[in-house]
Amino acid sequence: MTPDAIPAASPSLARLIQELNRLPGIGPKSAQRLAYYLIRLPNEEALALADAISAVKSNILFCQKCQNLTDSSPCGICAEPQRNQEQICVVEDPMDVLALERTRAFRGLYHVLHGVISPLNGVGPDQLKLKELFSRLIQEEVKELIIATNPTLEGEATAMYIRRHLAGQELKITHLARGLPVGGSLEYTDDLTLSRAFQGRQEL
Repeated sequence: MTPDAIPAASPSLARLIQELNRLPGIGPKSAQRLAYYLIRLPNEEALALADAISAVKSNILFCQKCQNLTDSSPCGICAEPQRNQEQICVVEDPMDVLALERTRAFRGLYHVLHGVISPLNGVGPDQLKLKELFSRLIQEEVKELIIATNPTLEGEATAMYIRRHLAGQELKITHLARGLPVGGSLEYTDDLTLSRAFQGRQEL
């Protein structure tokens, strides 16, 4: 949506809708609804939102160890002494850290790549935080590297690149189990997931 689509009497509203429309997953209609919602907000709430956005852009940085987004470095996870310092879980994005933390199943450290290798999109190893990962493995006493990239072609390619780069090192490299989701149906399961489910089958 362009400013021309909004009445000329509201250039500021047109600009707001245009900027909201740039957000991922926000189409023209959703941008318009959000804009009118923001207009109806009390001034204090609208200014608080604007201040939060400004603060994020000013304060967020990469953790010097795990490359996760944080206000201070090292981040809270890396600075927690109770964490297992011998395990590092490699994920694609900061949101993956949040997802794994919600499970409370992992108490080691993380490393965020900020993407995956995708030649079609012009993303190679140098565009990811792989150099930082390999440096950590040299400097820290890590015994297990858990690769938790997504089960996509790009995620698998990234995992394979990491494994090949670390071949021959005395380091246990594991991968999150792949398989069928609970409540899923074979009919609607993709080929890669089905293949991984067969490879990871267990004895009953």
